[in-house]
Amino acid sequence: MKRRDFLRNIFVAGAGLALAPELALGRLAEASWHTDAALPGVAVQATHLQFRSLENRRQTDALIFHHIGNTDADVSAATVHRWHLNNGWAGIGYHYLIRKDGTIEQGRPRDTLGAHCYGENYHTIGINIVGNFEVAEPNAAQLRSAARLAAALCRLYGFAPSGDTIFGHRDFNATACPGENLYVRLPELIRAARQLY
Repeated sequence: MKRRDFLRNIFVAGAGLALAPELALGRLAEASWHTDAALPGVAVQATHLQFRSLENRRQTDALIFHHIGNTDADVSAATVHRWHLNNGWAGIGYHYLIRKDGTIEQGRPRDTLGAHCYGENYHTIGINIVGNFEVAEPNAAQLRSAARLAAALCRLYGFAPSGDTIFGHRDFNATACPGENLYVRLPELIRAARQLY
């Protein structure tokens, strides 16, 4: 090997080592977008949704509840994902979706920025309970699952369930979401989450 080639190879290898931590961190961050560790005591159905570009959330200190609103049908996270992709978003904006039978489905990966509450996505987890709660009522299975999920998330992120940490979408934005019939049940949901916490 010629001396010039040897020195060039040393330079390239050195530059590669210097950049390796940056590249490794990028891969880890990317990987965290596609994985979601289990929540103790809560069954979450994996959905394996494919997202466009996502960004990690650096702070979590609150949960925000939503409803579907435009239909009272039992839609899935995959359906909402398609709707949100069609809006030009990265994919479903909520981190969790609770079906009519109480099944909790994974939406957007838990530690990424959501697209569910304008101005508040940087520090919150979005939970959608399926239904149009302006005209229908959330059922008992949905409320039980919502309380279990809220308690588990509060334990995970280290804050207690309360009126200062669990909100409805309308608490932040000019919207009817999560629907009057769910919004009036939030204090009951918070009490149930606190008991489980």
